[in-house]
Amino acid sequence: MSYLEIIRQPWPWYVAGPLIGLTVPTLLLIGNKSFGISSSLRHICAACLPANISFFNYNWKKEAWNLFFVAGVLLGGFVATYFLSNPSAFTVAPATEATLRSYGIHDFSGLMPADLFATGNLFTLKGLVFFVIGGLLVGFGTRYAGGCTSGHAIMGLSNLQWPSLVATCCFMVGGFTMTHLILPYIFKLVN
Repeated sequence: MSYLEIIRQPWPWYVAGPLIGLTVPTLLLIGNKSFGISSSLRHICAACLPANISFFNYNWKKEAWNLFFVAGVLLGGFVATYFLSNPSAFTVAPATEATLRSYGIHDFSGLMPADLFATGNLFTLKGLVFFVIGGLLVGFGTRYAGGCTSGHAIMGLSNLQWPSLVATCCFMVGGFTMTHLILPYIFKLVN
């Protein structure tokens, strides 16, 4: 098996998990940096919108490494999608597929169901709910929690930070509540 074939295959959790986890000590060792993605939006706004808003008045250049990290994530996603795609068909667990079909989702050809996230849905009720309202809620929650899931669950928990434990528990409870209690009603509303 060639290296390219190894990279194209899904990696098991016991390989991918430790590799993700090793970003924490690596960032701490090379410059006492904290891992997180959501702070990059603040850095971009501070760099591009030099307004007199106190939230954006700080030395964003000191955190420029984070912008390069996010650019690398975007570039890596592009390369993985267009050059290193897994040749196997995307599979969904049968129980999950049955549940999603009952919600009106029938396209399981990729990571994001086209029935929900197609560009044709942008100006529909479905687009308003999933793109606009969902995006606002994610943005508000990220700001309210003081960081995103990657920052709290990966960096914060590994540093034994109590606020990150609370935030991660709330992320999980919110995710379970949304998936099992609220999402079925949203699908009935938009379909």
